Amino acid sequence: MSRVLVLNGPNLGRLGSREPDVYGSADHARLVELCVATGRDLGLEVEVRQTDDEAELVGWLHEAADGRHPVLLNPAAFTHYSYALRDAAAQRTAPLIEIHLSNPHARESFRHLSVVSAVATGTIAGFGTTSYVLGLRALAADPAVTGD
Repeated sequence: MSRVLVLNGPNLGRLGSREPDVYGSADHARLVELCVATGRDLGLEVEVRQTDDEAELVGWLHEAADGRHPVLLNPAAFTHYSYALRDAAAQRTAPLIEIHLSNPHARESFRHLSVVSAVATGTIAGFGTTSYVLGLRALAADPAVTGD
């Protein structure tokens, strides 16, 4: 069973109470349940983490690179300016999919730029928590993840 890290950046621990009209009503615990259950159905071992700390998120990306683990990454606000996060993501040794609950291009102009996208395998955005399900399905279909 392939191990996948689902890494969430700042403020995602506040899901359900933070701007539910933008991010939905599901809280972070529900997101974790959804990712773990979806992973199990797809034959993936999913571990979900959330931090508001940029350095911790960079460290988790290093861990993923060293362990050759695929990643679903929701960099949240770090998407738009964290070159440290971008450089850590560029060190990936397995697929890395950038995930967003909302569609950044349909929002404020400062959200239109992602410094992470250029080093990601792909980006999924705008489908709420279903963005995570789609990302996990993409990883489960990737021969680099499954070994097929």
